[in-house]
Amino acid sequence: MLSSIILYAFLLAFPSAAKGQWDASRFTWYTSPASDFASSVPIGNGRVAGTVWGGASELVSLNENSIWSGPWRNRVNPKALGALPSIRSLLSSGNLTAAGQSVLANMAGNPTSPQGYQPLGNLSLEFEHSSSGMSSYTRYLDTYEGTAFVTYNYAGVNYTREYIASYPAGVLAVRLSSSQAKKLNVKVSLSRSKWVLDQHSNSSSSIVGTNSIILKGNSGQSSGAITFSSEARVVNHDGTVSSDGKSISVTSATIVDLFFDAETSYRYSSQTAWEVELKRKLDAAVTSGYNEVRSAAISDNTALIGRMSLDLGSSGSAGNQPTDTPITNYKGSPNNDPQLATLMFNFGRYLLVSSSRDTGGSKSLAANLQGIWNKDFSPPWQSKYTININIEMNYWPAEVTNLQETHAALFDLLDVARMEMATNMYGCTNGGFVLHHNIDLWGDAAPTDYGTPYMMWPMGGAWLSLHLMEHYRFTGDKSFLQNRAWPVLQSAANFYYCYLFTHNGSWSTGPSLSPENSFVVPSNMETAGKSEAIDIAPTMDNSILYELLNAVIQTCNVLGITDSNLTNTKNYLSKIKPPQIGSKGQILEWRNEYAETSPGHRHMSPIFGLFPGSQMTPLKSSSLAAAAKALVDNRMSHGSGSTGWSRTWAINLYARLFEADTAWSNAISFLQKFPTNNLWNTDTGPGTAFQIDGNFGFVSAIAEMLLQSHQVVHLLPALPSAVPTGSVKGLVARGNFVVDITWSGMALTSATITSKIGGTLAICLQAGKAFSINGAIYSTPITATAGGVYTIRPV
Repeated sequence: MLSSIILYAFLLAFPSAAKGQWDASRFTWYTSPASDFASSVPIGNGRVAGTVWGGASELVSLNENSIWSGPWRNRVNPKALGALPSIRSLLSSGNLTAAGQSVLANMAGNPTSPQGYQPLGNLSLEFEHSSSGMSSYTRYLDTYEGTAFVTYNYAGVNYTREYIASYPAGVLAVRLSSSQAKKLNVKVSLSRSKWVLDQHSNSSSSIVGTNSIILKGNSGQSSGAITFSSEARVVNHDGTVSSDGKSISVTSATIVDLFFDAETSYRYSSQTAWEVELKRKLDAAVTSGYNEVRSAAISDNTALIGRMSLDLGSSGSAGNQPTDTPITNYKGSPNNDPQLATLMFNFGRYLLVSSSRDTGGSKSLAANLQGIWNKDFSPPWQSKYTININIEMNYWPAEVTNLQETHAALFDLLDVARMEMATNMYGCTNGGFVLHHNIDLWGDAAPTDYGTPYMMWPMGGAWLSLHLMEHYRFTGDKSFLQNRAWPVLQSAANFYYCYLFTHNGSWSTGPSLSPENSFVVPSNMETAGKSEAIDIAPTMDNSILYELLNAVIQTCNVLGITDSNLTNTKNYLSKIKPPQIGSKGQILEWRNEYAETSPGHRHMSPIFGLFPGSQMTPLKSSSLAAAAKALVDNRMSHGSGSTGWSRTWAINLYARLFEADTAWSNAISFLQKFPTNNLWNTDTGPGTAFQIDGNFGFVSAIAEMLLQSHQVVHLLPALPSAVPTGSVKGLVARGNFVVDITWSGMALTSATITSKIGGTLAICLQAGKAFSINGAIYSTPITATAGGVYTIRPV
């Protein structure tokens, strides 16, 4: 039996050997250990996660997604409600300077920031190996199976380490092995740094037994602290086990398995309850054994990842190069490796599955600014939920790339949003809810940070609520629409029925802003020449309201609601100010055509209606689309796209405009500048902050080039000339149509559309080309049947 385990472990080390090279669209792989966090390999089961460094002494940075810096705090400014009328009066009369000052004085949260995301700690594995003695080293991530692996030779023995993040078992699992019997020695330990936050010292402690290491910690507050218990179980197959009270050592072994889990006070009412769950999961994993846990985890991962595939062309010999080599080479010769774009696409989908799953009990947590992977107690932007673009971008690929289940965690997060903020800040008591530009795991809805370009933006809840509507539009699930989406959409709309005020004949927001931009104050609006951001009814606000109110109307029509929910919505929608076009043919950002302080600003807020909205798309309004193009062209020409997420938003925008080659050139620019060696997106390039939103925005952008469905099922709407031949299988269009496409010579070869639920199927082919559907020339939409398969060919 033991010999077969050894053979099994050895064969795992080289999964691509039979192919003669690595699949450059599936694997990230390296010939040396990680030198920093940005070159480690990430794994995750949607709740518990780690990054594998792979050194001679192994370090796995551990996370559990509900370990944050502390309990909910009531940060609402008690002066906000009383100050609102005077601020609106200042804005209406044109005193932008005084309005901005009053917003800072009366509406900033106290303290200014909610809680932040924190690391759990580290799993350390000491092998008594030296880096200089390691040879034939390989470290890799399989984005399809969801496994990470390290293998190397040392003193004539091959050592392997395999890492699994199991969603079915709810644990992380590790198998350590040596190719020769009794040659494996390892010391296992768990640790957590001590740190200080808000004048409270965090605490952690560990208990070490003969086969178990327990690490406990809390966020440090005297009351309400987030508390956790974690445990690593060591399963020894044939070695000798000992403990020094700080670690567990296994000597003269051939196979050692580890299982790890952590549970917190966020999801359980008592320490007894979460420790019972911790024990249950680990007991079950140990009883099942590593092979069974591994098999179930891979089956789960491949069932999701395998729903779709993408082929943009072959790397050729580049597939034999470790991933950090093509990342470097791409900066000089991007067209030599088309599979790098495919790998980035597949890696992004893998990250979404790994960082956002329904973990049950309505306490799932969405992917945050770093997804789920964070090693710092003071991470950039607290690694929280920034909801003026970043967290929404995380979920742009969820529906279209056939990963609908990953969206559920975002919906759970919305359910904990603090509804009292609508009353406390704005005096709204009609059941509406409001979020500003940040929240934490408690749904803290108070304005965040201290600055007029970003703090006072009461549109975050409305934008997030649109994700539930998109889930319905893609799935057609009426039960979800009735029971989950409608209450959120209704509550979001109710807030604006209370909050909006009339300005120049339109229902208007204010005080508000255009994230995170500012303008030059005109001479007739107080301190001329100074930078300001607070205004009335920025274009993004109006565009989000347009989408929200239309979503409410659509929901009422689907569910047969004919009461005041429908009539009130129609009345408000009719008085929302439409997008305005400025002197340069561009969509205006604010109520007036102010001079811009940053013409190349990273946010594309004014053209939300182009993407992810649909109000400004070419098939909806050619004039608004042209004005949106004028804005994005001007912004990009002045240096926008300066952050990874901003660049991927630009790719999506150009794809929506059918500007295929411009979209692709920006995709190349993204790959050249922003990814780290492990393919994580960064703020402004390697060495700067990790932000996972750009990874997800890239996935969405590639999908958007190949399929759009906000008006019709649009095949190859923005196919770039750099990808003349390829295929995609398993994309999803709104209406629950699954779409497979092949193309050659820059033209459709064939496409297959499978209707999951039936309904009206309207189709458009790239550049309006004619086509047949099931052999008949297409002229008008057809009525699809559930399970029906429709083949499209050019004519």
